Amino acid sequence: MSAEARLREQICLLAKSMFDRGLTGGSTGNISARTPDGGLLVSPTGTSFGRLDPARLSRFDAGGTLVEGDPPTKEMPLHSAFYETRSTAGAVVHLHSCHSVALSMLPDVDPDNFLPPLTPYGIMKLGRVKLLPFFLPGDPAMGEAVRGLAGRRTAVMLANHGPVVAGKDVEAACNAIEELEDTARLALLTRGMNPRMLSEAEVGALVRKFDVEWDA
Repeated sequence: MSAEARLREQICLLAKSMFDRGLTGGSTGNISARTPDGGLLVSPTGTSFGRLDPARLSRFDAGGTLVEGDPPTKEMPLHSAFYETRSTAGAVVHLHSCHSVALSMLPDVDPDNFLPPLTPYGIMKLGRVKLLPFFLPGDPAMGEAVRGLAGRRTAVMLANHGPVVAGKDVEAACNAIEELEDTARLALLTRGMNPRMLSEAEVGALVRKFDVEWDA
């Protein structure tokens, strides 16, 4: 099996795993990954994470031209913005995960640091998550908002919509976006309970030890 064929299978396997566990439902969510030749494989528009077909993934060449497969997700501007601004991005995942969306609707969330410091893993895998305002689905302005961050964030949260995470490869991106959803769930479960959060010193130690991108 070729490297691209393995990547196609991996994309569909990870997407189905997230769908089966309720991290995104119906035909929501989209996923993309760099191919060995510098192109992209992207989930097609209107498809379900539970039923992606490896042979029908949208295939772009290194110049950004669709060369085979079904038409891509309408959220391509989001994916393109991450690839263009983060040279280390090997994959991008966008979900409509319930707890992170719920947290994005609350009035006292910090837009520059969306997730509270509840566990080390949210910090290690995501750094600071930027909360972006609401955009209509498919609006190219979402991509421009990501470009405006100039590659300083690996993850953003689209208010009332869902998270978007870039990773060095498709497995890393999926692991990170699941950590985002888990941390949002913890934030909601402990809301109003005065939970013990990690201190600034503890966060700083994590950032230094694990070389976390921690944009101020």
